Amino acid sequence: MGKKGKRDKKGKGAEKTAAKMEKKVSRRAKKEEEDLEALIAEFQSLDAKKTQVIESSCPPPSPRLNGSLSAHPERDELILFGGEYFNGQKTYLYNDLYIYNIRKNSWSKLEIPNPPPRRCAHQAVVVPTAGGQLWIFGGEFASPSGEQFYHYKDLWVLHLSTKTWEQIKASGGPSGRSGHRMVACKRQLIIFGGFHESARDYIYYNDVYAFNLDSFTWSKLAPAGIGPAPRSGCQMTASPEGSVIIYGGYSKQRIKKDVDKGTLHTDMFLLKAEGVGKEEEKWTWSRLSPSGVKPPPRSGFSVAVGPGNRSLLFGGVQDEEEEESLEGDFFNDIYFYDMGKNRWFPAQLKGPKSEKKKRRRGKQAESEAAGDEEVEQRPPQGPLEIVKEVVAEDGTVMTIKQVISGPAEEKEKSESEEEEEEEGGALDQQVEPCPRSNAMVAVKHGILYVYGGMFEVGDRQFTLSDLHSIDLHKMGEWKVLVEMDPKAQEWLEESESDEEDDDVEGAEGGEEEEQSSEEESEDDEGEEQHPAVEPGENPEEYLSRTEQYWIKVARSHMGPEAKEKKVVKVAHAMAKTFHEDSV
Repeated sequence: MGKKGKRDKKGKGAEKTAAKMEKKVSRRAKKEEEDLEALIAEFQSLDAKKTQVIESSCPPPSPRLNGSLSAHPERDELILFGGEYFNGQKTYLYNDLYIYNIRKNSWSKLEIPNPPPRRCAHQAVVVPTAGGQLWIFGGEFASPSGEQFYHYKDLWVLHLSTKTWEQIKASGGPSGRSGHRMVACKRQLIIFGGFHESARDYIYYNDVYAFNLDSFTWSKLAPAGIGPAPRSGCQMTASPEGSVIIYGGYSKQRIKKDVDKGTLHTDMFLLKAEGVGKEEEKWTWSRLSPSGVKPPPRSGFSVAVGPGNRSLLFGGVQDEEEEESLEGDFFNDIYFYDMGKNRWFPAQLKGPKSEKKKRRRGKQAESEAAGDEEVEQRPPQGPLEIVKEVVAEDGTVMTIKQVISGPAEEKEKSESEEEEEEEGGALDQQVEPCPRSNAMVAVKHGILYVYGGMFEVGDRQFTLSDLHSIDLHKMGEWKVLVEMDPKAQEWLEESESDEEDDDVEGAEGGEEEEQSSEEESEDDEGEEQHPAVEPGENPEEYLSRTEQYWIKVARSHMGPEAKEKKVVKVAHAMAKTFHEDSV
């Protein structure tokens, strides 16, 4: 048998193995997802009580990661949807919708009836059709233990002009997943990759789907050529010509029982369409070999498209596996990829105008001009480590190790630091986003906005709620629009009492403050009201008093064929969730 025949046989074997794994994961995940479906349905019934659009001014959103931040196509606004928050014991999932007014530097909360269920790790894309549309696909709902997941495969559109949510029901779409990527490309939504995880198994994808924005139909693409290996969390960018570029990502595989090996991908691919606009488009994968300085390997980075036909990558984390621990180096750097030149280069901050004038006194003007013309001419010479400290409300001092790719810039700052301090114009080293992963980013009018995300120190996770911006045209300095609030940092040590409910308990609702007892006690005609929580009543007392009611609710969601033991567990989780939302 020739080499080609062997490759074909090997490829078919890999396809069969992947198909078997997907079937195995799907079978096990189905049982877990049945437990969470009832909770999701209960949350949706609470959302269904909202019958009118309400927009109100509000403080900045609570800390979160893995949400989506999108630029409004017609207004100077950013749209924040969903996300998650973990406080050491419980996971909170969100489906709230926030609007950030760029000119006023203010937030408002937009409550719209019948929104998508709470989720994180979804994808959101804005298109300019009919006054603007925000399209959302997939994502996940998780239990507090992080051991149970419900992966969505639904498609939603928010009509920005009429402020209405609409679920688009079309067959033939991708399977449930999170960590996938989605871009708008020539009147299509292109979806690539992602993963699906159950308590014991997982599978990563490298399939490609297209959703036609005119016919509202799905199609699974079958590109020619060798494409990327399965992965999640990659960089996916649509070029002006209608091609799609894939870079990096993360995947893991089981090398032996209970032992997984993670892979940080650094390869790059082009998915090119031929015959765009015709009935039968032909797609082809090809590998890209970019020049310049690529980002160091990482996962959890955020991506956006900047001006000048350049996509960008911000932040992320590079995990270092020790014998008994997992430590991560978090980043807050920016890397640009020039799609026209097929070249990577790191962003270099030039500092404010006053700083530039001081540098010109002791440096040649031609080097400054070269820096203005093309920032990639000064690549980093090696990593630089900076240590910062953040004090939480409980007095915990968190030491953050920051790895910066561009020591030339830091050296340049240190040389003029004394002069700056004398004149009172020193650059504050803290005026920049702290290193983080899984942040939400968007670009509007050439300005990059970075919101939230997380970093870890030891076993503790810091989830952020700050907002920064930087002009990508000037690359002068970061601006702090919303500072990080230490009071918002809560971390609870895991207790044994919580573990009993972890198996089935669904994630807490995303609107901790919003679902007050006053709102729950409103009389909605035609709807049965849940038993109200009495003043001073603890969760055990409330459950003892209302157990039969919640068993009845759980049974109505799960169906008569559900096992009694499972129904009771779900009922208890519902009661506990309702009690905590009401208190």
